[in-house]
Amino acid sequence: MTHPITHTGISRRRAVATLGLGGLAVTLVPLSAEATPDSAKKLLSDLVKAAPKAGKVQIKTQEIAENGNTVPVRITVDSPMTDADYVKEIHVVSDQNPQPGVASFRLTPASGKAEVEFRMRMAETQNVIAVAVMSDGSAWTAAREVKVTIGGCGG
Repeated sequence: MTHPITHTGISRRRAVATLGLGGLAVTLVPLSAEATPDSAKKLLSDLVKAAPKAGKVQIKTQEIAENGNTVPVRITVDSPMTDADYVKEIHVVSDQNPQPGVASFRLTPASGKAEVEFRMRMAETQNVIAVAVMSDGSAWTAAREVKVTIGGCGG
């Protein structure tokens, strides 16, 4: 019987994922049991101290997701990403998923641009809400409704 050779060191891919590429790190947000518009709002108010204003944030995703199992989402924030003016955090919540917290991203000027891209599962039609916290403490937000025709979270 042959045994596969295993490598006990850390791979370059794991090191990049662990340390964060270009100053980007992902933090999982503590999640509650069932998302509602109110629980999504509360989570954002716990994460972001400033009252978010509309603008600077864009959410790019499908208007209609034929399958909620994997919906691509891209969040971009209008920011020069300089030492004096950059996006510190991007928080993403959903108001109808089993959990309101989707992801939180921490950025630095070394990130180069204020853009994150990921895929998420959506159980049903819902709003995806993103809030960007800037280096000066201000917060900006955007929301986008995604209509799901086949649920991705057991629906």
